[in-house]
Amino acid sequence: MAETLDFHVPGMSCAHCETAVREELTQVTGVVTVHVDLTSKRVTVSGENLDDRALREAIDAAGYEAD
Repeated sequence: MAETLDFHVPGMSCAHCETAVREELTQVTGVVTVHVDLTSKRVTVSGENLDDRALREAIDAAGYEAD
């Protein structure tokens, strides 16, 4: 069953930030799409059987922290 998780990532501010976060998140098992909104500092991840902890770790690996 498809699900969506939303994260606030306040440290993102540019296209490099967006690319780094997107690249890490797309490597997490189950992730189908990643939408990054730099204006609101929100990241929306959609997919199957998403693991909140794994997604937060991916954001961390990109150099950012999710609230």
